[in-house]
Amino acid sequence: MAADELHGVVVVDKPGGMTSAAVVARVKRALRVKRVGHTGTLDPMATGVLPLCLGEGTKLAGFLLADDKAYEATLELGVETDTLDADGQVTRERREAAAAVVEDALRECLTGFVGAIEQVPPMYSAIRHQGKRLHELARKGVEVERPARPVVIHALELTGFDGPFARLRVHCSKGTYIRTLVADVGAALECGARLTQLRRTASGRFRIGDSVALESLDDRDLSLEERRARARAHLVTPEVAVDTLATVQIEPDRVTQVRNGLQLGAEQIGLSEMAPKGPYRLLNEAGQLLAIAELSDGKLRYSRVFTYALT
Repeated sequence: MAADELHGVVVVDKPGGMTSAAVVARVKRALRVKRVGHTGTLDPMATGVLPLCLGEGTKLAGFLLADDKAYEATLELGVETDTLDADGQVTRERREAAAAVVEDALRECLTGFVGAIEQVPPMYSAIRHQGKRLHELARKGVEVERPARPVVIHALELTGFDGPFARLRVHCSKGTYIRTLVADVGAALECGARLTQLRRTASGRFRIGDSVALESLDDRDLSLEERRARARAHLVTPEVAVDTLATVQIEPDRVTQVRNGLQLGAEQIGLSEMAPKGPYRLLNEAGQLLAIAELSDGKLRYSRVFTYALT
């Protein structure tokens, strides 16, 4: 099997202590795949669901980034750090104030963060400011003003409390910083807090139960073909990866036109001009993904066109 025949998404259970970029590089090297990308950075200390897009699956990344996320997190009350987590330098300790926090007070505090809220992104993040990553500026001792961003906390559950440590289960929108959420909870309790453990359990349709260990894909005792076979066994094909999109099956005589990005009218693919804008996943008769497109003025506008299904 050639390396470029691996197209789709593989969910890696990211180990702690590695950047997401390092995981991408390791998988790319292990499988000898030309194109690999991830669908949202996990901090080095974090573990869990890291969907990796392979081959033409990289064209899907923009659609998968918007998905909701789920996490299991542990926080420590009474300690604040510059990175908002256990990897940073301690900037303040308020252990007596933390010791006074009881479970009921913590539960009540958490309810105030459920729903639409605003977060100020941490300085130690990959967001760009005037061409520089914020974490690059932070390491030079530079702090800049960051506008608050809207996020949604769909659910925030306290699953354990053994002061000063608390365990949380979080279901949130894209762009949510769990470190910031923890720091904001600590501020609301007037004792401060830092994130000590983080595990992503879901990213959109991808769950931790769907994942494969990084070491399994990078097992040097296996041949290249055996490593690829393991990846293939966990591969979510492009059409399945975006199966939440509305679907249009393209008739055989239109397939080449779609593959060539020809602008077709809605009625030419069986839709009314009054049909919703989309996006739509356009499939061939075999159920393979030909393109993702939207309707504009009754005509197709292609977001992505795929060629992996060419025969």
